[in-house]
Amino acid sequence: MKIHEFQAKTLLAPYGLPVPDGGIAISPREAGEIAGRLNGRGVIVKAQIHAGGRKHAGGIRSVDGPEAAEATAGALLGSMLATAQTGPEGLKVRSVLVETAITVVRELHLALLIESSSGEVILIGSAKGGADIEEQAASGTVRVNQLRLGTGREPRLDAVAQFVADLALEGSLHDQGCALIDGIRRAFVELDASLIEINPLAVTETGTLMALDVKMVLDDNALFRHADLAALRDEDETDLVDMQAQRHQLNYVQLDGDIGMVANGAGLGLATLDMVVAAKGRPANFMDIRTTARSLDIAHGFRLLLDNPATRAILINVHGGGMQPCDAVAEGLGIAMRRTGRSLPLVVRFAGNNADFARSRLRNFGCAVTDCPDMWTAAAKAVALAGKGA
Repeated sequence: MKIHEFQAKTLLAPYGLPVPDGGIAISPREAGEIAGRLNGRGVIVKAQIHAGGRKHAGGIRSVDGPEAAEATAGALLGSMLATAQTGPEGLKVRSVLVETAITVVRELHLALLIESSSGEVILIGSAKGGADIEEQAASGTVRVNQLRLGTGREPRLDAVAQFVADLALEGSLHDQGCALIDGIRRAFVELDASLIEINPLAVTETGTLMALDVKMVLDDNALFRHADLAALRDEDETDLVDMQAQRHQLNYVQLDGDIGMVANGAGLGLATLDMVVAAKGRPANFMDIRTTARSLDIAHGFRLLLDNPATRAILINVHGGGMQPCDAVAEGLGIAMRRTGRSLPLVVRFAGNNADFARSRLRNFGCAVTDCPDMWTAAAKAVALAGKGA
């Protein structure tokens, strides 16, 4: 779950993250009032959207005084800001962050993230930061340092000290860097984050570190432990289908094919997707039914498939377990078909708990089912039926 810059700074400040003074505004008048409270000094007005590249797109502007801050906020609020990460349509600016302008001596980059291949927490940093850090790192013009933190355990102090030294931070800046890393590492673990990125991390003219911009992503799967963090979700910038799937205990990704796919278990779902592709088919989606989903949740998932006009066949690959027997999936499909009034060719591979009962439930629902004994047969048959539907 992405959160806005101002939310990330608020969450991380108690962990020792140094941030400029400022406040969030949803109207031009509020922006001017915040700028006035900052003692009339130069301020930065920053559009709050879930995308990088805001500065290049004109979404981050430096102004002098409350009147200029109010006028700039008026120009940004309600506008569609298009960056390299939003696509040409852009995202609507609904709030702006107004902060004290900081005189910067040097910019650095610092981030904590989960490495997907190992599942480890990785600390990365560069002695140079800024908006084009990714391009510079890819071209090899800047050195990117890494420190593996395992699964979130406390790192060795000497390893952190060397990491900070490699960022060319000395003296009091070195001590500040070590303390900052300790704080964001604790925040990363305690808040169940999957990404904390500070770019730029500035060295100011007064010899202090300051986080000028922060990107933070929280692990959706851990939000049951953080009701307060779940409330930070900006539904205006969240994909509606994804949000509905999350609420109904589904992991769902829309794709551009014509075979609707349903599995219970991410591994089984990915294997099914691979088999469909190997059979020269095109998946319309990835859908993993969580063990916490019930029949009505599953019905919502099937409705996502049935409401997609590109879907020409549905492939169900389910291994029933104790918490989620096969008949619960069959019942969810029956409910969705009654609600939508749409039927499609169904290819089913049921195994495990209540598999035979699930087949009988589908027949009772009046579904024309192609029952397959194994995954490959099911995938190949779904591809063939989708081709006929075309």
